[in-house]
Amino acid sequence: MKQVPALKIDGIIIGQSLAIIEYLEETRPTPRLLPQDPKKKASVRMISDLISSGIQPLQNLSVLKQMGDNPQPWAQKVIISGFDALEKILQSTAGKYCVGDEVSMADLCLVPQVANAERFNVDLTPYPTINHINKTLLALEAFQVSHPSRQPDTPTELRA
Repeated sequence: MKQVPALKIDGIIIGQSLAIIEYLEETRPTPRLLPQDPKKKASVRMISDLISSGIQPLQNLSVLKQMGDNPQPWAQKVIISGFDALEKILQSTAGKYCVGDEVSMADLCLVPQVANAERFNVDLTPYPTINHINKTLLALEAFQVSHPSRQPDTPTELRA
């Protein structure tokens, strides 16, 4: 589909965020990105899927180009709808992070989606749980250096 991300590793190329994360979890299990507990693992996968399948794809350039000269209202509508659902879920699963007190695959999905929400000027005040988790994650060095605004191919106007 000519989309990112793609990871070339161990002699293969893997596309799509969740497939990449799951491969890394299976081949490099430290730090663990999926909890051992099956219920927590299901919550991590549910949150990750909600973000990566339910919110984010509708903000891809190929979709936004279909929205005409001003795609921002469409992007805002999609993000708000997704964040409304996500906030309710996180109120019952969150500890320090999306699911409990360990960084998980769900947190890896959350930070770039919040960055997208900020990019499209979504008011984040109705989402205190999302905001709190995002700020907590952004205090971690791994999230700071991997933030979308700090990537080499980030357009100048979106750079940190």
